[in-house]
Amino acid sequence: MRKISFGSTGHRPVELHEGTALSEALTMSNSPILFGCRTGICGTCLSVVEAEPGTLPERNDEEKELLSILCPNEPKARLACQLKACADIAIEPLKPL
Repeated sequence: MRKISFGSTGHRPVELHEGTALSEALTMSNSPILFGCRTGICGTCLSVVEAEPGTLPERNDEEKELLSILCPNEPKARLACQLKACADIAIEPLKPL
């Protein structure tokens, strides 16, 4: 099980099975993260993500491109729909520029 916490948002942490896609398990009732397209093109799930170094998968080219547009100066930015529970993470919604 992996712990997903939501920083200062007031939402309680949830535990997800290893490998569970965040976009499949996180809903409005258990998370402050909203999901739109779920494919990484809309930016609705733009988030700041913290995890132990080397535990998150690398950003693919499409995610890198969208992040460079929406938040070019935020190194911890990720699209939550592209992440799986592969580590204990802290995640909070990020407002784009």
